[in-house]
This record gives sequence, C-alpha cells and structure tokens, in this order.
Amino acid sequence: MIHLRGMTWDHPRGVLPLQAASETFKKRYPEMEITWDARSLHDFEAYPLERLAETYDLIMIDHPHIGAAVGHDVLVPLNDWIPENYLEDQRRNSVGPSHDSYSWNGKQWALAADAAAQVSAYRADLLERHGCRVPVTWEEVRRLAKELPREHKLGLPLLPVHAFASFVTLSAQLSGGGFWKEGAELDPETGAAAIAQLQELVPYLHERSFSMDPIGMSDRMAATDEIAYVPLIYGYSNYARHGFASRLLRYADIPSDSGQPGGSMIGGVGIAVSSRCKHILPAIEYAQLAAGGEFQRTTYVNSGGQPGHRSAWTDAGANELTHQFFRDTLRTLDLGYVRPRFDGYIAFQEQAGMRIREALLNGCSDPAQLVVDLNRLLFKLSSTRSDAIK
Repeated sequence: MIHLRGMTWDHPRGVLPLQAASETFKKRYPEMEITWDARSLHDFEAYPLERLAETYDLIMIDHPHIGAAVGHDVLVPLNDWIPENYLEDQRRNSVGPSHDSYSWNGKQWALAADAAAQVSAYRADLLERHGCRVPVTWEEVRRLAKELPREHKLGLPLLPVHAFASFVTLSAQLSGGGFWKEGAELDPETGAAAIAQLQELVPYLHERSFSMDPIGMSDRMAATDEIAYVPLIYGYSNYARHGFASRLLRYADIPSDSGQPGGSMIGGVGIAVSSRCKHILPAIEYAQLAAGGEFQRTTYVNSGGQPGHRSAWTDAGANELTHQFFRDTLRTLDLGYVRPRFDGYIAFQEQAGMRIREALLNGCSDPAQLVVDLNRLLFKLSSTRSDAIK
C-alpha cells in the first residue's frame, strides 16, 4: 500500500472534492491511499510552502507562493511529467488567468483545480424587500449604502490580507490593470484613489467587517439579516446552494464605472506536488484526475468544490445547483488581475494589509503617503529576500 498525504484548507470547498477524488482514484488504483489534512484560511494564505513540502506529497497552494516555492525548489515542475495535450486543455479551459497564475520561469507548477476572484455577494431576499437592485457601478454601491435600513448593512472583509485584496482590486480596476507589475512599485496616484474609495464605504459597513475574512462574512451573511450586500469578497459557491446554510447567498460581477467588471484580484487554489514526494507519478496522476474537465464538472462540483476548469463554469447543471453562481461571476474572473509572485510577496501582502486595515479603521488623512510607505515596505522586503538568497 502506498500512502500519499495532502494539505488543503479547512472549508467544505477545500476538503470534500479532494476526498471525493481520493475515493475515485482508489477505485482505479486499490493499492493507493490519499488522505487530506486541512489548515485555516489564514494559514493557507500565509504559511511557508517550504515547510509544508517537508511533510506533504500534494499541496493546495495560492499562486503568490510560486516565486518563493520555485526559489526554494519545493515543487515538482509539472511539464516534466504531464503530457502537453493535457496542459494545453488546461490552458484553453482556464477560468480567466487562473492556469497562467501557476506558471513561472517557463514551467507549470500547479494545476488550477479551484478558481476564484473577488466578486459581489448579496441577499436577494433583503434587496427585493426594500426594492433595491444589485449595484453595477460604484455610485450605485454608495446609493445602496444610503438607501438600506440601518438594520441591513454593507459588508467588506477587512482582515489584513483581504483589506489588501480590495485595495489591489480597486487599484487594478482604476488603472486598467497596469497598477503593479513584477519588479515595479505601486502607483501612488492610483493607490491613493483606491484607498479614498474604500474610505467612503467605511461608515456604512457592518461593525465586524474589520475582524472578518470571506468565510466569516459569508457565514454571518447567511446566518443573520445584518448584511445585505458585499461589493468585494472572494466568492464561495457553497453559500449559493440550497441546504448549505440557513439563508441563500447570491453572487454577481464586481461593480465598475467603466462598464466592465475588471481588476478583481485572482485567488483560487492550485494542486501542486512536493519535490520531496517519494511517489511522484501517482501524485501527478491524482492531480490530473482532480483537475480534469470531466471530473471537475461532475464529481468535483457536486462534492462542494468550486472548479477551475471552464467547462464546469459553463455547465448548466453546475449553474442550476448554485443558482447561477458560475454564470453570474464568470466575466469578473475572465477580467481578473494576477498579483506579482516574487519571493517575498507573501510577507509584503500580510504587512501591507495590516497597514491598509489600520488606515481604514482609524482614518487616513493622506492616502498618497500611505502608498509611498507601502512602496518603502515593498523595497525593504524585496531587498531582504534578495540578500537572503545571495
């Protein structure tokens, strides 16, 4: 018996479809046992891959970890093991730039098993009760915030990483995607405008927004009538399914004043193989099963997963199951923004998010200076990482 261990994140979307893939794989290869452990969303976003790779064979990863992972030689380059026709199918059927987000230095380091970006979430029953429509522009978001009764508020996850995500999404949208490239600084003028736009929303936000991540906010939104609309949140199709929570959430494209819902900071999860794995071939075969189109649009989505294969996002059955979650947000993902992935990015994202959250919580009198300070932090962390490598 060969036993492979995998690490994912602790939510039904992150665990159940991978367990289903393990069961399917074992039917094909009875001598194989693949089990999955789970960690918190915060650990998933911040924990060093090089440490996980010492213990686990298969790792579900966030694409900004790629630069550090490649620099520390902790992942298997999939091109060396997977046929080109399979990778070409993954490229053709990528949801937005999800597939390419796991490419680095000419190699593919993970398969986009799960696709996500910041989208909008809303309680259709609450908006309908008050004769309100789902906002399409940011002016409509501000209008909705003023029109809703005080017992129904807007929400915005503002724990550090997600405060940073909303900052980047708005900056990318305002700049048409040219806000920040690998090796460049943040544009101070665009960043200041994004901070100012977020500040406008703060007075209308649910008071616990500053202590919530997307899972916590989705849980709160589905358990109470306190939050009617969230303009920027990583979407979870689970909450759009009957029976998952006590109240149903619906999802839409993010607001935009350009007519196109562009700039959303791409998230999602890729399935990667540790370079320390002793049984690389079966691990690769499992990854191909889990990320393959047929499995993704059937067992994967039916098990609570949020597929990375485009055929699942356009599938009528998957959309009926999720009240059109995939159809109603696909445009946002297709126009999404890929974060830089340099070695040192994860530390920058966390620390920059802390500063943005603090500025929004306490008031920011000079948004442009905040972005200048973020650029100093960026230079410091990038230099530190470069010096450590040398």
